[in-house]
Amino acid sequence: MTKGDARGHWRSAAMLAPLILFSALFFLWPLASVMTVAVSDPVILRAFPGLGAASEDWSRNGPPTPAMQRALVDDIRSIDDAQVLGAAVRRLNAAHAGFRSLMGRTAAAVRSQDGTDVDLFAVDARWREPEPWRAIIDGLSPYTDEFLLAAIDYGRDENGAITRLPPDKSGNRYVFARTIWIALQVTAATIAIGLPYALLMASVTGWTRHALMAALLVPMWTSVLVRTAAWFIMLQDQGLINEVLVGTGLTRDPLTLLFNRAGVLISMTHQTLPYMVLPIFSVLVSLPKSLMPAAASLGAHPLRAFWRILLPLSLRGIVSGALLVFMTSIGFYIVPALVGGPRDQLISSLIAHYATGTANWQMASALGLVLLGMTGCLYAVYSRFAGSGQIGR
Repeated sequence: MTKGDARGHWRSAAMLAPLILFSALFFLWPLASVMTVAVSDPVILRAFPGLGAASEDWSRNGPPTPAMQRALVDDIRSIDDAQVLGAAVRRLNAAHAGFRSLMGRTAAAVRSQDGTDVDLFAVDARWREPEPWRAIIDGLSPYTDEFLLAAIDYGRDENGAITRLPPDKSGNRYVFARTIWIALQVTAATIAIGLPYALLMASVTGWTRHALMAALLVPMWTSVLVRTAAWFIMLQDQGLINEVLVGTGLTRDPLTLLFNRAGVLISMTHQTLPYMVLPIFSVLVSLPKSLMPAAASLGAHPLRAFWRILLPLSLRGIVSGALLVFMTSIGFYIVPALVGGPRDQLISSLIAHYATGTANWQMASALGLVLLGMTGCLYAVYSRFAGSGQIGR
């Protein structure tokens, strides 16, 4: 390699450095953080660091050994931050019911007998059973798949086997299914509206095309919150839509369009419509203008010419737009929160609940990873077909 070639390579690397740095700071680093949080669980280990070594010879099905009892008492005495013990108790209480009262009574007894041996069996007979000890020891690992499994309504039984969670402790898969169903409905609605709109934009020129493009893009430049608030006003019983419907006699009474699925679909369709129209339009404007006149000159009906010629050629744009709309729709949060009801909330609302409502960052990260995995699989399938040329062939 000559000095000139080396200088050219370094110049190219320097030009790419800002992009690499930006991707590392704002994509790779946050993604790695989310993945780490989703599989990390140091809460119990932080509270009971000495119990792990003391339980190496325990059979897991019999009563605890004296070494385990002493280790647990020493760990409780060494905790100088009540929040550390409180966080561990909350986590253990979720795994084993009644742990809050058990640990509260035990911690009080240990602190009242400082410097002396504590008989845990005398403090609470439940310490004779292996279940509370298994709950603590199983949670000592700093890494766990508990949250990833719980994100899809699965967990591990007392033998470590993966099992389906009972209905009263699960529901995430239902929310995921609802999210996918709403996203599919929005995608279908944007195709039904966006394809004719893109055909119209591609068939006109001059100021008419500019006006249609402006009508599509100007709302897109407005804040999502502002657009959602506008739909909140328009969808009310006394809003513009119901006033038009009642005023023209199409309906006798106002339609219920707010705090239900209809309002969510209308608002989300409007906000994702540009992602459908623009890919289709970019494909249509690249097609020869003589295709449809040539089909008509050969005796083809306009609908037949559209079905056999124009639609297959525009399929690549339709699939690209559908991918963009679907991926955007499954992450909507503001629209369902403002115009939807309790049965219309998407998985993003559940993630926000775990992140801000219960401060369970592990569960929020796990749900986010599942959502990211779904999106990645969808994109991989699209890339596979698009790369092989099977779309729009």
